[in-house]
Amino acid sequence: MWKFFKKKETKENEAKNKGFFTRLREGLSKTRDSLGGRLDRIIRGRKEIDEDLLEQLEEVLFTSDLGVATTQELIATVQGAVARKELDQPEKLREALKEQIRRFLDIPDIPHSMPAPGEPHVIMVIGVNGVGKTTTIAKLGHQVREEGKTVMFVAADTFRAAAVEQLQVWGDRVGAEVIKQKQGSDPSAVVFDALSSALAKKTDVVFIDTAGRLHTKSNLMDELGKIRRVAEKRLPGAPHEVWLVLDATTGQNAISQAEIFHKTQGLTGIVLTKLDGTAKGGIVVGISHQLKIPVKFIGIGEKMDDLRPFDASEFVDAIFG
Repeated sequence: MWKFFKKKETKENEAKNKGFFTRLREGLSKTRDSLGGRLDRIIRGRKEIDEDLLEQLEEVLFTSDLGVATTQELIATVQGAVARKELDQPEKLREALKEQIRRFLDIPDIPHSMPAPGEPHVIMVIGVNGVGKTTTIAKLGHQVREEGKTVMFVAADTFRAAAVEQLQVWGDRVGAEVIKQKQGSDPSAVVFDALSSALAKKTDVVFIDTAGRLHTKSNLMDELGKIRRVAEKRLPGAPHEVWLVLDATTGQNAISQAEIFHKTQGLTGIVLTKLDGTAKGGIVVGISHQLKIPVKFIGIGEKMDDLRPFDASEFVDAIFG
């Protein structure tokens, strides 16, 4: 995890972390019932792990939005353990699944460029409209500011006036400088100016807010590609990271979105929003395992502190109870 989000271990932070885990459990209650709860119900009273139990388990996993490939691999892992007699009691199935899912979620960071000393760390934030890109940037900026660092927001979604206005409101609220131009301006030009300013002011972190919808999907990808080329031209190595924001409530569609963006933009991380109140939290597992892209942050509410660095063990414990 990038250093600005590694908070010092203090009693205050420890208390906050405990509070967040409680909210995480509450926020993931529907997912926990969909996955952990139904798992408990199908193994209750069983004496052995037979084909009927495995069929029911497969249905539970798939309908919990883990995805076809991830579900099939989990079932194959269980079948192998049963065949080797390493797993012979239904009540041990829960722990076996928890451990395997934890492994699926333990994705190493994707190698990416790093800024030179004194240069800003530039993160390009992408995703379709409505997933919460701008508010996610605000929450990330808030965390950077809490660490005593300077932060800049770049309003590169110049096609929607509301997007620029919203980013400015958040910038004012969290204490981030906002670089913007008039509606309809070339997004790449905004990014070029922003990086010039960030270099001159020695800003610590720059978040680039991008458009989520243009006339066609290819237009969107071309525009994002142009922003990246211009950023690289102004600051070699920038953007240092590309994070995709996904709405967890979209379930399997989130995996499709991630596949498309990863293929064209080379993602280094994923931020999953709106995990609270949805039964589709299993999508976290499917995305991590299928695409091998690390989940950087998860959001479980509207408050600034409800977006937190993703912890695989905490997540697994929360969905299995």
